[in-house]
Amino acid sequence: MYDFREWKHAFKLDPNKDITDEALERICESGTDAIIVGGSDGITLENVLGLMARVRRFSVPCIMEISSLETVTPGFDLYFIPTVLNSTDPDWMMNLHHQAVKEYGEIINWDEMIVEGYCIMNPDCKAAALTKANTALDEGDVMAYAIMAEKMFHLPIFYLEYSGTYGDPRLVEMVKENLSETVLFYGGGIKTAEKAKEMGQFADVIVVGNIVYDDLAMALKTVSAVK
Repeated sequence: MYDFREWKHAFKLDPNKDITDEALERICESGTDAIIVGGSDGITLENVLGLMARVRRFSVPCIMEISSLETVTPGFDLYFIPTVLNSTDPDWMMNLHHQAVKEYGEIINWDEMIVEGYCIMNPDCKAAALTKANTALDEGDVMAYAIMAEKMFHLPIFYLEYSGTYGDPRLVEMVKENLSETVLFYGGGIKTAEKAKEMGQFADVIVVGNIVYDDLAMALKTVSAVK
């Protein structure tokens, strides 16, 4: 199912982290709507290809979230392209995107490209450091970014990313109330089925990552919590 607008749950797997074949099989056959392959550091073409090939043995959609031009490879069902709305580094807003289109625009299949408007909230996470994100945001700031994503830039996805810490469900609810067309993704700190269910009430799609490596049984429970 390649239509992300119909998703409720996705697992994000880091190519730079080890996962056994048994664990990967349980993740891919869990009923999740998609496997997103991506991370903030240690991402190489070799480990991206290796993880993609292993996920490809299953029928679940396999998505690449691009963090480096050097690791982009054919073979994924969709490609998620982050633009970090609260970055202070223009590379993460448009410069890298411009470079990619200049170099590869003639061979890009635009039907497979989905742009995500990221808003990174956790100042201590690797993604915030990598993108030089301004995380000193109040509710009004976050709401403005969400509205910009939908009304100004017509982005298909607004991604509220807490990466490693659990966010404010009330804020997620407020963001959702202000979006009518853009799909709201939430990621960060979902370590239990209860937290998955809580955020799943408001976000269109919850993204579950770190808990896969820390507590696989609990990670699997997050699927049924929202579906």
